[in-house]
Amino acid sequence: MEILLVKTVQTLLLPPGLMILLMLAGYLLAPRLPRTGKTMLFTGFALLVLLSLPIVAKMNLRLLETDTALSPAELAQPTAQAIVILAGGRNSDAPEYGNADTVSTLTLERVRYGAWLHRLTRLPILVTGGNVFDPSRPAEAELMQDILTQEYQLPVQWLETKSRNSWENASFTHEILNEAGITRIYLVTQAFHIPRAKMAFEAVGLEVIPAPTGFLSGDGDGEAPLVLEFLPNVAAIKTNYYVAHELMGMVWYRLRYF
Repeated sequence: MEILLVKTVQTLLLPPGLMILLMLAGYLLAPRLPRTGKTMLFTGFALLVLLSLPIVAKMNLRLLETDTALSPAELAQPTAQAIVILAGGRNSDAPEYGNADTVSTLTLERVRYGAWLHRLTRLPILVTGGNVFDPSRPAEAELMQDILTQEYQLPVQWLETKSRNSWENASFTHEILNEAGITRIYLVTQAFHIPRAKMAFEAVGLEVIPAPTGFLSGDGDGEAPLVLEFLPNVAAIKTNYYVAHELMGMVWYRLRYF
């Protein structure tokens, strides 16, 4: 029930939900409170436009994508004891895979980079991710394991299938690795997700070396005219959704778990 409530609140407070709520409330209030209603309508619309601009998305990403990629020197002489790959969602009932569940784009990025790290370092892999709503479906960690073993032909040493968020990823992973005497890990996830994930894993007692992938704050298409950075697009809204989700998540973790 808590997870459902959290997901509902997230949907309402994150882009574009918050902007839609503001505009709807402004529209309903306008007949009785014209000034308040118009202010809310304008605020919701202005925020929606602002968060749809690529230039704003890139600026906001700098708040989160603060860790650099692992260096060649680090990978030549790895200082971690294991590679932990976090789940990042699923595609349910994918028709191209016979209506079976498979990993989402975010998860696939993490799995691919985790596989690459393993080939360079030969460190054991732990995949972590459960099932948020439907226990009859395979855990996300199981989907990740299938890809690593069947498509990359790489072994998965540990499987954590109970977690429903990044904090639980950290808590249950620590239980598994503690039994194996492992305290220092490469943490594989999207660059924008590293701060929240690192906070959770360090809070439970693991020493984290960030292994970010899927950077979104790069220059992108270097040949694209600068003017396109100031034109609204859906990708910018999605990026700003990620930023707001991570910042809200860090606040929630401090209120809920610390």
